[in-house]
Amino acid sequence: MKPTLVILAAGMGSRYGGLKQIDTLGDNGESIIDFTIYDAIEAGFQKLVLIIRREHEEAFEEHLVKKIRPFIEVEYAYQDLSDLPEGVSIPEGRQKPWGTTHALLSCRKVLKDDPFIICNADDYYGKDAFRKVMAYFNSEECKPGQYCMVGYKVANTLSDHGTVTRGVCRSENGFLAEIHEVMNIRSNNGQAEFEEDGVYKEMSNDTPVSMNFWGFTPDILPKMEKLFKEEIAAGIEKNPLKYEALLPNHVGELVDKGEATVKILTSEDSWFGVTYKEDKPIVVAKFAQFKADGLYPHDLWAK
Repeated sequence: MKPTLVILAAGMGSRYGGLKQIDTLGDNGESIIDFTIYDAIEAGFQKLVLIIRREHEEAFEEHLVKKIRPFIEVEYAYQDLSDLPEGVSIPEGRQKPWGTTHALLSCRKVLKDDPFIICNADDYYGKDAFRKVMAYFNSEECKPGQYCMVGYKVANTLSDHGTVTRGVCRSENGFLAEIHEVMNIRSNNGQAEFEEDGVYKEMSNDTPVSMNFWGFTPDILPKMEKLFKEEIAAGIEKNPLKYEALLPNHVGELVDKGEATVKILTSEDSWFGVTYKEDKPIVVAKFAQFKADGLYPHDLWAK
């Protein structure tokens, strides 16, 4: 088994104002993705697949990949707007990628037999998340159609600088029973709220949410491809410039149809990320404190 880390890094960073996937946040030139890869290697992951836009490859190679190649096998997968089912064309003016399900499908020629984590480039998940998914991969529970995810409390995933979108979960006996993307979630004096029909309503701070930290086996790929093909034409017709095929929604569909189970693993660590440029100083301070506490070395990639 060669457990693989797949990182979603093809986003355009429109709210952040730049290529946040490799923006410097650590005091030795690291981005969040450096810490994610470090934690994965420490937990036993042996291969990395970076999902990027082809035009960003040179930047990723220069700022990230050349320093980590001695420690982990690296492959690129390219999320391409033109990678569409037969008969579907790109709407005029469309620049936004087709979403996280489409991003995962860009790996279908790269992911063969081994279990893999897929997660976001701009989110810090903590060491515990990687250890728990690796333990799941090494257990008898890990079989085709039996997946896992790491869940976080919604209050611990919000930004002070704007709204966010989260995969809100309902669990039964430790397994995912329902998940759906909820947009425009915010913190109001420490209370989570979400927008519905133009009105903000309270959400329990303990509500479990997905931060796109999934543990899959490769049999997920044909299932996702089928759902994407069924949805894409109608999605484009409804919203040609902004429609996205979202991984949490499609995982929820598989659960609803009885085609998958998803065990919810709860991390003991806190999530944080950089949705907005204003989040950056907070993240910089956290990584500095982690190093001061000895959680990470000053130079992550010292040989």
